[in-house]
Amino acid sequence: MIRKTTRSLASDRRAATLVEFAIVCPVMLILMMGLGELAYQGYVQSVLTGAIQRAGRNSTIQAADTTQLDQAVMQQVWKVVRNATYVSTRKSYSNFSSVAPEPFVDTAGTGVYNQAQDCFTDINGNGTWDTDPGSAGGGGASDVSVYTMTITYRRLFPVAGLIGMPGTATLTGSTTLKSQPYATQAAQTATQICPH
Repeated sequence: MIRKTTRSLASDRRAATLVEFAIVCPVMLILMMGLGELAYQGYVQSVLTGAIQRAGRNSTIQAADTTQLDQAVMQQVWKVVRNATYVSTRKSYSNFSSVAPEPFVDTAGTGVYNQAQDCFTDINGNGTWDTDPGSAGGGGASDVSVYTMTITYRRLFPVAGLIGMPGTATLTGSTTLKSQPYATQAAQTATQICPH
């Protein structure tokens, strides 16, 4: 009798689907949550980028209140992510080619600026070589401004914690635009500086 019961249990396939489902279900749920998180992050990034570009265009028309611009961007972002926090920065440059490290003469051929031997062109007039020669703020007439906003928010799904990622996501959006010539541009003069 016991042998017959053991044989019938071993040949019984009715619970196989339940066992397979128990094995596959957690993997599929994690995969679906991960894909959902990636899609949500992409959507938030596109909303942030679009809002920044719109605010950037508005700021190039005339000198604008930066707090209002930040709030306009975040009003769009908060429609998608209610708990997002933000940090914004603005830098201005005299032209598009200045949105790069200050040029230098690489005497050693290393591709890295060496303060002791390399001459550089001081674009922003502060007397030191800068990887970013921009001035803080949105600049003035005909200046190029780079408006950047970084947002942080709690992730939609807890799947990130399962693979050791933080429970928050950080996204950055940026736009580079030239202001309209609504006034006279303040001219910057670049000087060549060499070590003594």
